[in-house]
Amino acid sequence: MWRKSSRSGGGSDGACVEIALNGSVARVRDSKNRTESVVAAPDWAAFIGAIKRGDFEND
Repeated sequence: MWRKSSRSGGGSDGACVEIALNGSVARVRDSKNRTESVVAAPDWAAFIGAIKRGDFEND
């Protein structure tokens, strides 16, 4: 089941990130370009953790 990011904009362009968690992998896609990327679940969890810590924030 695909879920849309709560941080995706609600603008008219409809651009958003979607994710489907499936056991050992996370499937990620852009809502406009449905080509999927597959990421191992531990790597996805590490990526989300880095976002929450602010590791990607611009100074």
